Amino acid sequence: MDNFPYLFAAYTIIWAALFSYVFIINNRQRQLRKELDSLRQVLKESEKGE
Repeated sequence: MDNFPYLFAAYTIIWAALFSYVFIINNRQRQLRKELDSLRQVLKESEKGE
């Protein structure tokens, strides 16, 4: 049990990294979804103008 603090620290770092990764991917997906919606709107407007 002498190494328990190191084990706890390692698990904490791994979980923090995992949550950070998921948060970053979620934000990137949200930005891409907004950009895709914007491009769809532009395409729809350009099709109406023709």
